[in-house]
Amino acid sequence: MKAVILSGGYGTRLMEETDSRPKPMVEIGGRPILWHIMKIYSHAGINDFVIPLGYKAEMIKQYFANYHLLSSDITVDMCSDSIVTLKRSAEPWRVTLVDTGLDTMTGGRLRRLQPYLQDEAFCMTYGDGVAEIDVRTTIDYHHSHGRIATVTAVKPPARFGTLEIVNGCVDAFREKPVEPGYVNGGFFVLSPSVFGYLEDDETVFERGPLERLANDGQLMALKHDGFWHSMDTLRDKRHLEHLWETRNAPWRMW
Repeated sequence: MKAVILSGGYGTRLMEETDSRPKPMVEIGGRPILWHIMKIYSHAGINDFVIPLGYKAEMIKQYFANYHLLSSDITVDMCSDSIVTLKRSAEPWRVTLVDTGLDTMTGGRLRRLQPYLQDEAFCMTYGDGVAEIDVRTTIDYHHSHGRIATVTAVKPPARFGTLEIVNGCVDAFREKPVEPGYVNGGFFVLSPSVFGYLEDDETVFERGPLERLANDGQLMALKHDGFWHSMDTLRDKRHLEHLWETRNAPWRMW
């Protein structure tokens, strides 16, 4: 099975970091968050990735083009102009990088990947979110219900406490309550029929396609109440960095 990781957006809400690099290349613990997401899938036995690119695509291409070299012990022989690998430590990944345009929307990017995904179910997620998730359970659930799409439903952590006010008086204070309702947490499993819901480069996957899939009874959700966090802002980046540095990163299952 292959995994698609959407990596082409501008990441404007994290401009402090994305002004100089694409959002999936923003580092957590010295590694791009894209690497962390790939490790989650690799832990589940998925090592074949298809990554649609857009903003600063060359940086992601360069990263993977040099990945084997930077992850291995080598001997560089200046006389013979050769490089000998002494110890390989790179993951067994196969990474297909596809330019899908600067301004192409999420559904449009996925649509452009159809030739690389063949006629089988595949995983898809966003290039800025990590989770303590059992990907294999999601895949098994997708195959069990036989519908076109499965989304991982999550409850995002609340950022602020809430005040309960009665007649102008604060009756109670709730410290960071869980926000009611589930949201799209990515970590999809999709069947090939999903391409019939994608029209053109302007297609936003989270709007028309998901709405039509739901209306057609073809969208199933698997609830995930464990750790999930999206890196939308600098605050999010610092929080994930802190978790990694203190060895409390729940998504580190490998």
